[in-house]
Amino acid sequence: MNYPESIENLIENFKKLPGVGEKSAERYTFAAIEFDIDEIENFAQALKDVKTKVKKCSLCNHLTEHELCSICSDDTRDKKTICVVEDTKNVILFEKLSVFNGIYFVLDGLISPLDGIGPEDLNIDELIKRIKEENISEVILAIKPSIEGETTLLYIQKLLEGMDVVVTRIAHGIPLGADIEYIDSLTLTLALQDRKKIS
Repeated sequence: MNYPESIENLIENFKKLPGVGEKSAERYTFAAIEFDIDEIENFAQALKDVKTKVKKCSLCNHLTEHELCSICSDDTRDKKTICVVEDTKNVILFEKLSVFNGIYFVLDGLISPLDGIGPEDLNIDELIKRIKEENISEVILAIKPSIEGETTLLYIQKLLEGMDVVVTRIAHGIPLGADIEYIDSLTLTLALQDRKKIS
């Protein structure tokens, strides 16, 4: 037995979300059927709002509803230390930790020749321009330890050579409680390279 067309249509739309298969889409659809009309209208409006109101911050490319995001417009932030991340989700992760008081720059991806993504496809030129114009004193490269991440990191590092700026990267290593025999070779290599002196 087939569902009515409107139910099938909603199921198909839910399946467009990442990680949502047939069963989850059906569950979401039947949950939506139980909503009252106000809840449905609020849900629909929320979807429209994220599409029509949300845009990129003109300075850092983080998501905002204004010209500048809440971080770039915050005068209490350290505007001389910039943390470079792959995407806007990384900004949220760091902000939830409440341990970094600088500013951010979102690359919107990583260099990946196999996927046809080169430096010109990212916001790297904007990053270099901002570092120069705002006299940034430290650039923290918070990029994941992958082939694409290392390629991007090395490319940015090369562009910053000779500039009066300290370039650091977040430490990569073995997670607490992990068994070394199950750690991948790239993580082990980076853990050895980033080792710290303890005595």
